[in-house]
Amino acid sequence: MNEHLLRYKRVHMIGIKGAGMTALAELLVRQGVMVTGSDTEEVFFTDGILKRLGIVYAENFSPEHIPEMVDAVIFSTAYTKEKNPELAAAYERSVPVLSYPEAVGMLTREKMTLAVCGTHGKTTTSALLADTLRFCGTDPSAIVGSRIVSWEGNALSGNGAYLVIEADEYQNKLAQYTPFGVILTSVDWDHPDFFPDKESYLKVFREFVARIPRQGVLVYCNDSADVVKVAENATCHKISYGFLEDSMVRLYDQTPLQGGFVVDPEAYKQTFRVKGMNDEDWGTFRLRLAGRHNAQNAAATLALTSFLKQEREKVRVAFEKFSGTERRFELLGERYGTLIYDDYAHHPEEIRVTLKAFRELYPDRRLRVVFHPHTFTRTKALLSDFAQSFDVADQVIVLDIYGSAREEQGGVSSDDLVGHINQFFPGKAEHISDTENIIKYFEETMGRQDVIITLGAGNVWEISHALAKKI
Repeated sequence: MNEHLLRYKRVHMIGIKGAGMTALAELLVRQGVMVTGSDTEEVFFTDGILKRLGIVYAENFSPEHIPEMVDAVIFSTAYTKEKNPELAAAYERSVPVLSYPEAVGMLTREKMTLAVCGTHGKTTTSALLADTLRFCGTDPSAIVGSRIVSWEGNALSGNGAYLVIEADEYQNKLAQYTPFGVILTSVDWDHPDFFPDKESYLKVFREFVARIPRQGVLVYCNDSADVVKVAENATCHKISYGFLEDSMVRLYDQTPLQGGFVVDPEAYKQTFRVKGMNDEDWGTFRLRLAGRHNAQNAAATLALTSFLKQEREKVRVAFEKFSGTERRFELLGERYGTLIYDDYAHHPEEIRVTLKAFRELYPDRRLRVVFHPHTFTRTKALLSDFAQSFDVADQVIVLDIYGSAREEQGGVSSDDLVGHINQFFPGKAEHISDTENIIKYFEETMGRQDVIITLGAGNVWEISHALAKKI
């Protein structure tokens, strides 16, 4: 498909509240495209973005929602024409019907595309990369999977050469994208409903990096043996990053800056030093993002911007200014001395590194976690890994499993997860299904020594927002 996406001036989007779909909608609107859409009634962070953009959308699915005058229909891959009447009707119209990855794939052929992929860190790294390129004056476009604090949205629509995308591997969306540069952060088996085993999961990454043109670049995490193995399939320029001694861009002297009991959300959370290619000293960098994993994400951005010949001092300042993304280690507020955070972590490895970062920042506080398991298939396949990912938490409350739009079966329950957690850490976890009861419980028991953290890809954020009086 060689058409330009922006030739369509009237676009209808089915499943418009999805993070990627909203980002694409924002980019299209800012390029002068008339966008309408539809989705469920469930409230997401994207509702506010869509309303701010003035996009009209329905909160149910019906063929009647597709405007009479429309040039193309774009749909979220969460839906199929067999189960969504609106999508079925779209296929009966004489207009192009594109999946989200097909639409983004068209954009990647129109720009010099920089794709951030991997199991973890995609959102933060793609946001940091795009924000850094913007600070460096390149005027990039970007599609990112969460609201970026300084953008008031999750997309950029620039006139420069670069397009930064958060490139999701699920359903092999990567096959649709045409990248010039790729950052590969990690490859921990995920999405077992689509990838039956680790090998099938790694295969899509191997195929993706193999398609980077020879003059392009792959920036990959040297701290992961699986990532290094995937990188062998690339025939382009390659730059490794990480803490290991043989990394081309090497991190060292990473120092968490502990938060204590007086918290400034604008304070730096860590410093680290970097040695670049040929053991060149690139100096000290500071981040408002916590955790070794975010130092790695910054090193990936540093490596790629260096390849693109961006001024390193501007990159250093951009890092210091970047205030993060919504639902990624997001401090919502303080109440009764309790710090209240929200985070999107929903894979065992993400939970482990996120909670470790919290413990580094707050070594003397009590970490009280509310976790919302996301999808039955992931919970069942990774049950033992999930159970061992809460080791540094002091308390874990587990909500009912949040099934995806594609799931209709269970095979595992939150009680199963609680039982496994308590096998490793007796008495640490309990299953509470009623969010109002959780809110009331915390309001009665939280105090100055506590950090309350909501984790997960579902609507668990409503609990932390309620506790912080955000809703």
